[in-house]
Amino acid sequence: MSGSRGRHVSLPAVFMRGGTSKAVFFRQEDLPKAAPPRDCSNWDAIFCGVLGSPDPNGRQLDGMGGGLSSLSKIAVIGKPTHPDADVDFTFAQVGIREAIVSYRGTCGNISSAVGPYAVDEGLVRATGNSATVRIHNTNTGKIVVATFALQDGRAAVGGEQSIAGVAGEGDPVRLAFLDPGGATTGKLLPTGNARDELDVAGVGQIEASLVDAANPVVFVRGSAFALDPRSRPEDLEKDAELVQRLEEVRVASAARMGLCSEQEARTRIKNLPLVSLIWPRSAASAEADIVTRMISAGQPHRATPLTGAMCLAVAGRLPGSIVAEALSERSEPDRDITIAHASGILTLGAKVRISGGEAVAEEVVVYRTARRLMEGRVFYRTS
Repeated sequence: MSGSRGRHVSLPAVFMRGGTSKAVFFRQEDLPKAAPPRDCSNWDAIFCGVLGSPDPNGRQLDGMGGGLSSLSKIAVIGKPTHPDADVDFTFAQVGIREAIVSYRGTCGNISSAVGPYAVDEGLVRATGNSATVRIHNTNTGKIVVATFALQDGRAAVGGEQSIAGVAGEGDPVRLAFLDPGGATTGKLLPTGNARDELDVAGVGQIEASLVDAANPVVFVRGSAFALDPRSRPEDLEKDAELVQRLEEVRVASAARMGLCSEQEARTRIKNLPLVSLIWPRSAASAEADIVTRMISAGQPHRATPLTGAMCLAVAGRLPGSIVAEALSERSEPDRDITIAHASGILTLGAKVRISGGEAVAEEVVVYRTARRLMEGRVFYRTS
């Protein structure tokens, strides 16, 4: 009788925090053979089992997940398949209530833990006081350069860098995302426009900026939904009608950006694009340049997803975009952008140049912290 319930299986794994997210890290060699990121179906059941999905209660109590999209993540680290990289990094976003694993897009926060993981695991040799690890993100085909301090040959963790949304301090991890434009769709502006008019079910006509840098994001004005810039994620989450309207914005945007059909956006690719509500600098954020609340996988984020913030920083350099409009006079080309989100302030630097009348995103730089939380073997059930 017990055999029909499947077997209890374990794999070597490391549990890490990267920025404001957490993920279970695997070496690719310890998983069934796959060809990231297009053919990873051999991994889906394992990742769902490890994180405790699907869970109709939305808590993932029978796994390592935490009931939030920022805590339902997997990182797979392998030998480099790119000539300019030290390691491959494949990111997986795992559904909470449903057995869905998406390899579309990436996670900037978890990217900050990849370099320290690679050094601590001996996948990359590093000596001296600091290390630089060139990461090939297989999901996007892009290179991320991570630079961080070393202590006794391992990634240092005792620094004084603090980031909004994470208690305590740590050593900074400098992340440079090279050529982030078109990470998922192949185009920085998937529609060719800095601003589009969307016809959204339950919402009507709405102006939006559809931008793909690090991850695809749809930017809409918070005022279009009569929302206050001081709105808390918990308040947004309690408004089921609002969450559904924003989900319709995401679905319509996914189709317009060419990510997938509306049907696929509703059933299979539920994490992209991110939805970013935008407000200009206000009394609620006098120390910041712009205010945002972001939603992914149907959940308002407690802290802005890093890839979403990077896309926002790039969008702020695109003339005519809703983000550039909100920044107005505070969007000098060489100036960092400070973003107010639900957990505090995030500062990013974005380099965008205009070439032949088209915008080209050259680089986005941000600082995070990361830390190894646990290592050993993770157990999951095969059924």
